[in-house]
Amino acid sequence: MTDALLLYLAVLVPTLGSALLPLAGRIRPGLRNLLALAMVLTPLVCSALLLAGGQTVTVEPWSIFKLQADKLAVFMAMISSLISAVIVLYSFHYISHYENQNEYYFMVVLFLGAMMGLVYSAHLLLLYVFWEITAITSWRLIGFFRSPKDVLRADKSFLVTVAGALAMLLGFIAIYTQTGTLDLTRIPQGTVLPNLVALLVLAGILSKSATLPFHTWLPDAGVAPSPVTALLHAAVLVKIGVYVFARLFIVTFALTAQQQDWVLLIAAASALVSAGAAMIDTDLKRIIAYSTVSQIAFIFLGFAACPLVKGGAGQEAAIMGVGGALLYILMHGLAKGGLFLCAGIVEQNTHCKDITRLGGLIKTMPVTAVAFLLCALSVMGVPPLGGFFSKYMVISAAAAERPWIAAVFVVGAFMTILYLFRVFTMVFLGQPRGELAREGSYLMVGCVALLAVMSLAAGLLINPPAEIVHATVLQMLGIVQ
Repeated sequence: MTDALLLYLAVLVPTLGSALLPLAGRIRPGLRNLLALAMVLTPLVCSALLLAGGQTVTVEPWSIFKLQADKLAVFMAMISSLISAVIVLYSFHYISHYENQNEYYFMVVLFLGAMMGLVYSAHLLLLYVFWEITAITSWRLIGFFRSPKDVLRADKSFLVTVAGALAMLLGFIAIYTQTGTLDLTRIPQGTVLPNLVALLVLAGILSKSATLPFHTWLPDAGVAPSPVTALLHAAVLVKIGVYVFARLFIVTFALTAQQQDWVLLIAAASALVSAGAAMIDTDLKRIIAYSTVSQIAFIFLGFAACPLVKGGAGQEAAIMGVGGALLYILMHGLAKGGLFLCAGIVEQNTHCKDITRLGGLIKTMPVTAVAFLLCALSVMGVPPLGGFFSKYMVISAAAAERPWIAAVFVVGAFMTILYLFRVFTMVFLGQPRGELAREGSYLMVGCVALLAVMSLAAGLLINPPAEIVHATVLQMLGIVQ
């Protein structure tokens, strides 16, 4: 099987194959579920084979539909498809009680297919098309339960992200007028964008990644089923923004010092404001959502804190910062996916998301409680879990270049510890405040346990992911091809 075929399969199987799922659901729900899982696993397997091949693969059947699988794209594709596969497996039981299941699986798989198309896109217009497909699918998934409140929250997410996308499209048009092309492979690396163009592109990125001041739609998206919130927060949607930031402003263009300061100031404010909101909110899923907003800011910190200086300490700081940000995407995806799926088990079995009305659940949900704790410790950055290494790297790299911004994020990291321990103690420890619920199904509990074990293993066995990330960073920064 050629690398070009693997690249086509990674994008086209979930994107086009998703249309078969409603038909399969009418024949047999079990068939639909297995097909959905197979379509999600296909890009994972194909991306793993592309990673093993080690070569950058480019296909261009026509000028706009140009795909390229470099190390950054393959890395993001593997993370997204891996976590999405666990979410789809978890959904087999979670979603089985609800209506609209055919649409659910169709939208979830199409969502992942759009992510695959986006990460492998080498043309800005194609990237924009897939970007908007994710907006449409997330809109339908957030409004899954169809109540007026759900639809209103879904509409809010759609309007915020699409408005940002339109601003980004204007930025792309300006890029075309400046460079004469939308083909990312033909734009000279290190091209500097005017401030207005950079702001337009950043508006789209920040709105999709739910970063201040566009962050409010993400906590409101907690009305969606827990597998959907896990998909939005951990695997696909908010990671699109940070991926495109890396693709455009590290691999292709270069930020000026002023533009870097903008990103860092916005990220610092986003980290602190959202962490503060998480410390006072009482809705379990909203707290975890605010945590996502805060942790995404750490990824922006790693990407933007250290301008690349070829050779010497500046280069080492840039490698550490960008490498830490990429590791953060992996570690946060595993742990935050686990937290939302644990919250789904709690919510489905207690019919409650208010942490002030929960308590003592470790007695009847021991596996879910331990899985939640392990994932929370990874998000906090507690060694030896995977989140420790990524958080240490981004803060250390920032401290070498901008100590003041690193200090702000140290405060944000401390706040993360406070609000996640608050959630764990109020939900799982102490005396029961209501009727004790049973543990989730074997399948659902197995999925959260898997993500918790992976969060721990990613820290204990840090060398393999660290080596992949290091090679990716060297290619991104143009140090090696």
